[in-house]
Amino acid sequence: MSFPPSSPRSTLLQFVRLTRTQTVTCSSCCAGAIGNRDFKVPFSLQLFTKPSRLTVTKTRSPKELPPSRSLTFGQTFSDHMLRIPWTDATGWGTPSIVPFSTINLSPGSTMLHYAQSLFEGMKAYRHADGTVTLFRPGMNMKRMNTSAQRLVLPTFNSNALIECIKALITIDHKWIPNEPGHSLYIRPTLIATNSTLVIAPPKEALLFVITCPVGPYYPQGFKPVPLYGTTEYIRAAPGGIGAYKLAANYGPCVVAQKNAANQGYAQNLCELITPPLDGMILPGVTRDSVLALARNHVSGVKRLQGLPDTIKVSERPINMGEIIQSSKEGRLVELFGTGTAAVISPVERIGYNGGDVMIPTGEDGMGPVSRPLWTELVGIQTGAIKSDWNYVVAAK
Repeated sequence: MSFPPSSPRSTLLQFVRLTRTQTVTCSSCCAGAIGNRDFKVPFSLQLFTKPSRLTVTKTRSPKELPPSRSLTFGQTFSDHMLRIPWTDATGWGTPSIVPFSTINLSPGSTMLHYAQSLFEGMKAYRHADGTVTLFRPGMNMKRMNTSAQRLVLPTFNSNALIECIKALITIDHKWIPNEPGHSLYIRPTLIATNSTLVIAPPKEALLFVITCPVGPYYPQGFKPVPLYGTTEYIRAAPGGIGAYKLAANYGPCVVAQKNAANQGYAQNLCELITPPLDGMILPGVTRDSVLALARNHVSGVKRLQGLPDTIKVSERPINMGEIIQSSKEGRLVELFGTGTAAVISPVERIGYNGGDVMIPTGEDGMGPVSRPLWTELVGIQTGAIKSDWNYVVAAK
């Protein structure tokens, strides 16, 4: 599911009581081949099979930074972008950082006709001491490669692409806001670019990365959202593409979202509780992080202040009938979504079959489970809490 207006997708988690109680060239280790879907070689050889360099062409017309208070998700882009071409004949080409610009595509591009396109979403954070970090980028790269395999697009070396992204962020570091709750959103994208109306594995592709500064998802504090449990549309099915971050997963959701908005709901409810990763649910980075924090709390690895000691972490199927019954019995504690944009998004009600299932929320919009998890997770992302989940882009 997704939470508007900025999060393209979030994973819904439900907790119930189980009992009633200018141009420069720089050397870079990300130069050369970034991987090959057909020929696998060790990392060091893979990178330099075709020796090359990451090229950097800086913009001659840098844009003025917008006031942080005016930031709208996905509307303001930084000065530069990363581009890496690929062809079936020659493999990955030279990575280049260039001024942000349009992409020239043939009207016959298979990306336009057959949705051979995928993307990722991640963030760079500026800590209070000036250190800039990425949050668990390896998981995003792993998921992006999995999505590429699903579309028969070329895969790549995760560490090499992270280094290229690191170089991009270093150049555009001024675009990372200083204000608390702000960050630089990063959108790696991989598309097929060959011009043909034949449905076949792509022979040409482009991997590019763009970034945009973003503010806090809830600038005025947490505001629980209403959801609509649609019975008219489905987003994922067994054997489908729900577990992959493909462009084709998102466009068809707009009509359901519009219908929900017309009825006064913020979004459709398509994923419930913490469903198992059975091929229909996207393996979200924030989802995994929340579950890991909760499990570490339960096992005693690290206790989180305020989180119930008796909480049980469960990944299992659930349906609306169980949610409704839990609500009637007073066992439904809270519902919240997770995602890169919002981190955690509380839910206040679910519209279903003509009625509303009301969800308990605290005075600040959060509940007894989401609040301590959000506090810990955001503390890690912003550097207030030390963690090996942070990947350092630039030290203070």
